[in-house]
Amino acid sequence: MRFSKAVVKNRVLILVLAFLLMIPSCLGMINTRINYDMLDYLPDDMDTVIGQNELMDDFGKGGFSFIIVEDMPDKDVVKLKEKIEQVDHVETVIWYDSLFDISVPMELLPDSILNEFNTENSTMMAVFFDSATSADITMDAIREIRSICGSQCFVSGMSALVTDLKDLCEEEEPIYVGIAVALACATMLVFLDNWLVPFLFLLSIGMMILVNMGTNYFMGEISYITKALSAVLQLAVTMDYSIFLWHSYCEQRENYEDHKEAMAVAISHTLTSVIGSSITTVAGFIALCFMTFTMGMDLGIVMAKGVLLGVIGCVTVLPSMILLLDKPLQKTKHKPLIPNMTKFSKGVVKCSVVLLIIFAVVLVPAYMGYDATNNEVYYDIGQCLPENMDYVIANNKLVDEFDIASTHMVLVDRTVPTPQVRKMMEEMEQVDGIKYILSMESIVGCRIPEEILPDDLVSVMKSDKWELMLINSEYKVASDEVNEQIGTLNEILKKYDQGGMLIGEAPCMRDMIKTTARDFQVVNAVSIIAIFIIIAFVEKSFSLPFILITVIETAIFINLGLPHYLGQSLPFIAPICISTIQLGATVDYAILMTTRYKVERLHGADKKAAVCTALSTSIPSIIVSGMGLFAATFGVALYSNIDIIRSMCMLMARGAVVSMISVILILPALLLLCDKVICATTFDMRQIRHCKNKEVNSK
Repeated sequence: MRFSKAVVKNRVLILVLAFLLMIPSCLGMINTRINYDMLDYLPDDMDTVIGQNELMDDFGKGGFSFIIVEDMPDKDVVKLKEKIEQVDHVETVIWYDSLFDISVPMELLPDSILNEFNTENSTMMAVFFDSATSADITMDAIREIRSICGSQCFVSGMSALVTDLKDLCEEEEPIYVGIAVALACATMLVFLDNWLVPFLFLLSIGMMILVNMGTNYFMGEISYITKALSAVLQLAVTMDYSIFLWHSYCEQRENYEDHKEAMAVAISHTLTSVIGSSITTVAGFIALCFMTFTMGMDLGIVMAKGVLLGVIGCVTVLPSMILLLDKPLQKTKHKPLIPNMTKFSKGVVKCSVVLLIIFAVVLVPAYMGYDATNNEVYYDIGQCLPENMDYVIANNKLVDEFDIASTHMVLVDRTVPTPQVRKMMEEMEQVDGIKYILSMESIVGCRIPEEILPDDLVSVMKSDKWELMLINSEYKVASDEVNEQIGTLNEILKKYDQGGMLIGEAPCMRDMIKTTARDFQVVNAVSIIAIFIIIAFVEKSFSLPFILITVIETAIFINLGLPHYLGQSLPFIAPICISTIQLGATVDYAILMTTRYKVERLHGADKKAAVCTALSTSIPSIIVSGMGLFAATFGVALYSNIDIIRSMCMLMARGAVVSMISVILILPALLLLCDKVICATTFDMRQIRHCKNKEVNSK
């Protein structure tokens, strides 16, 4: 109570400090770098990551792109190439005139290379940047190249992808927040008992979101997924805390004449409830930090921090606002639209056996769909962009006109003898799906002595330590075919150079697939174990954690199983994050009902009466909470053009509804079925069993 009274006493000071805190928070948010390259989150000890670093350190090359030029005379292509070479951070541009003067016939090139780099009306040049794939300066260079090239040229590659992704995110993200706020506000206006208080909720939560985004500055950078989702998620999962405080304050207003005293008691009660509720949500987000794919840690830390800030705002900033506007709040009350749920609750209890049968029948196909969905995810980040984006158009042209779906790079030790390198290349060219290999040997092999080649061209392909080769493949990034191809290429490479490295987008994606497959199992296990322990501690029970987690996990199976039956493919990160977020954010619904069930049983009610009362009193809170999470995410899912964002928001929206229905319909039936076990294995309910035993013995 000392803390609560201090908040009430210093309410004006709290609000002044909170508003002043918005200034550094805005500055921190503006100056936090956003990372749009998913491959940056691979573990540093992987060969692909080490190889990318070697390429940068030894060759001074980071990003790589192919530029397709259509319907342009060779002399104009030369001028275009010269302009591109002048762009800041363009390290090298390779085209025909890198080998010969344009007056020399192209037929001097090997037919394989000539045909692969030219079609009837198109030619292709390769561009290397001296900066990392997703560096801001690389993206600036991509934009400048596009402005120079005009409509006749198309830029492909990871750098082009992250550039388009960044531009689209920056365009859409403010709208995400606007949609989430508008729909969350509408939901609260419908389900709460006041016309004004939803706006206070949104203001206090919005301030805490801003603080959370501002403190991300100290992390150095965050991923674009974290930036896009964190504000929406924080609004959705911390809205409950504001509702708890408001309901508690309204209840205490009837018990105390002084509204300040009522608020002090309400803060004290809310703090106890909210801390217990928020721990499971925080645990769900912290579980993401156990991913070796470190984007999970990025999202986990930001969201765990957001939940804690939400709790702080709920018991400091929001009470201060409510006290300041108490009179208008009392005048804007209205009757809640959620009807009395006693009759509905009795019906659910009466049908508990039927509901259990439905639960058992649904569980098997739900799990089968869930398991299948996890094996049907896609890893190609390019798939998350709309078809009309510049990168997607360029990539499609690369496939359609040149039959190139992915490009790998090989780093071979410079000391490996030339005959051995040529023999290795011959073996690699026989691998299914390989179009051709561009290397110093493939150029020298056309009877041009290496000594007469320009130094700048030799330096592109060779350094003091490594020789660089480009391998173009017909197989799409992240496909089973390209992953098998990469495995075969690696075997050949290691045979000739044990220290050689195969790098590029497709090899990195292959590593990502291996990494995230492990992560899914680890994160699931960590979140379930952590939340099991929390529920066991909060409820003082061994059996209740099993029951509550079973209900929510079934809801997760249904939610993540539906994409399989609907023929939908999800981005790889979605199932990993959603299974953890849904468990952490919605298990509170089950805890709320179970806690009330325990209270009723301890006060002497039989199991049916206890479950009925717990259900009828919990439904309004569960509906408001579930619909709040649904509203904040569903609108974003409908609007977003980025499939990763759209898929994750749709899964969260649907997960909130499925969890809500599961808790309302399935949990009461399981509590009735397992009542004896619960009483026997719950520390403070064992007296119920003992009392019954005494009654039986006395009879």
